[in-house]
Amino acid sequence: MITVFGSTNLDQVGTVTRLPAPGETVAGGSFSMAPGGKGANQALAARRAGARVLHVSAVGQDAFADMALALLEAGGVDLSQMRRADAATGIAMIFVDRQGENVIAILPGANGTMSPGDAERGLAALAAGDTLLVQQEVPQAATRRALEIAREKGALSLLNTAPFLPDTAELARLADIVIANETEFSLLSGRPIAELDAAMADWVAATGRTIVVTLGAEGARARTPDGALSVPAHPVVPVDTVGAGDTFCGYLAAALDAGLDLGRALHRAAVAGSLACLNPGAQPAIPLKADVDAIAG
Repeated sequence: MITVFGSTNLDQVGTVTRLPAPGETVAGGSFSMAPGGKGANQALAARRAGARVLHVSAVGQDAFADMALALLEAGGVDLSQMRRADAATGIAMIFVDRQGENVIAILPGANGTMSPGDAERGLAALAAGDTLLVQQEVPQAATRRALEIAREKGALSLLNTAPFLPDTAELARLADIVIANETEFSLLSGRPIAELDAAMADWVAATGRTIVVTLGAEGARARTPDGALSVPAHPVVPVDTVGAGDTFCGYLAAALDAGLDLGRALHRAAVAGSLACLNPGAQPAIPLKADVDAIAG
């Protein structure tokens, strides 16, 4: 059983001829809305990977809430611990230009109301042998309490360090497995990307935790107290990389929860992350288990 504690958003995406400068108005094109939020994305990825998933989060009592939850509900994610807050549903406002460059503003809304009490309520049934997956799009006090509860109950905990925050390095020591991209790990370790392998080894030696670093088209590397692992990405011609990291996290959690060793779990996660780049959007692009099985076995 996987519990994902984190954000739920509705993504609002507009295409523009070019990104505007401050105070400038530019012509736009299409507009679309789709479910998003790192917590929700990772919950759906874990569910599509075949795991039983409970998503603990908060949305508003507005029309956007049902839209934000639509794919989670259709996918069979357990939403029994989804709180309806007296706040607007979280929104990501995204503008994308013709070259695929984007600017994003996150309006946390209900996500910003998440508290340590939500962690205690939503994780009440968490047990030894279960898996907890968290990110950093809700208040850190709530995420910290979720990690503390997982440790108290003997559950495996995974922390995705996105978005990187001032106290991420402190929080990372509470998780069993930390998942970061190259930039995030450089911030976490205080070392340049050029020293990645040495920095990973030193960080693990200092913390006793496991670190997984995603490298985009180069795959992923992991370092545990027992040694190092590396897996390649599945080669694709990317259409849209939004959500690939969340897909990786969800599939990794699902594979570990199913009892796979870290090497096999990393391989499945890397394949899934690559496949997520083949379609636009975050949640709509998350591959199904059968798609990953066909490549990863």
